[in-house]
Amino acid sequence: MKQTPPVVVSEFVGTAVLVCVVVGSGIMGTTASADAGVALLINTMSTVLALALLIIVLSPISGAHLNPVVTVIEWSKRTVRANVALLMVLAQSAGAISGTILAHAMFRLPLVAPGHNERFNIGTGLGEVIATAGLVIVIGVFTVRNRADHVPIAVAAWIGSAYLFTSSTSFANPAVTVGRMFTDTFAGISPASVIPFIVAQAVGALLGVLTILSINRATATTHNGTRITGETIG
Repeated sequence: MKQTPPVVVSEFVGTAVLVCVVVGSGIMGTTASADAGVALLINTMSTVLALALLIIVLSPISGAHLNPVVTVIEWSKRTVRANVALLMVLAQSAGAISGTILAHAMFRLPLVAPGHNERFNIGTGLGEVIATAGLVIVIGVFTVRNRADHVPIAVAAWIGSAYLFTSSTSFANPAVTVGRMFTDTFAGISPASVIPFIVAQAVGALLGVLTILSINRATATTHNGTRITGETIG
């Protein structure tokens, strides 16, 4: 078991940097262009690159969860103790808020500005379910295949794609959702939309776990008299 302080610090710093990138690149995108599509592309590209790098750098320290959904799933697998999981989730949430404040400081904006972007509706809720389920499935599939080295690129690829095809622009992370509540910029979300988004993410996470369990059962098949059993996610 990894020591708790480095794990917590890693999750705090990693999530802070991730949200700083999300918010900062959103501000840069709207500064560089009045075209919302261009701003979204700038936001997406910056987030994808940073996310992949953060996972590569921080995985040896904390597993680079950077997301309460991932931490809760790891707790359910008993790979993370309950007290450590709680500290990680708190660190992720605090890091997300700190990342927003840091991005505001860079662009000389008020350090905290509550979001006014009412993002939640049935369509964006469905988008968050799909984005979060897909994230869990991507991580689970590569875990089952014992290809953890592919996870950084796979996760970044999924999030980048989901940024552009989901109606919600793929938050897929309760801590990031909370952090983005404190910015009234391109990446912001209104406080009223936060809880519905997190509920949708929880539903997506559950569907993702159920899908991985189904995949595991399907791969536990007999081929030429040899039983092949995949590692379960739960």
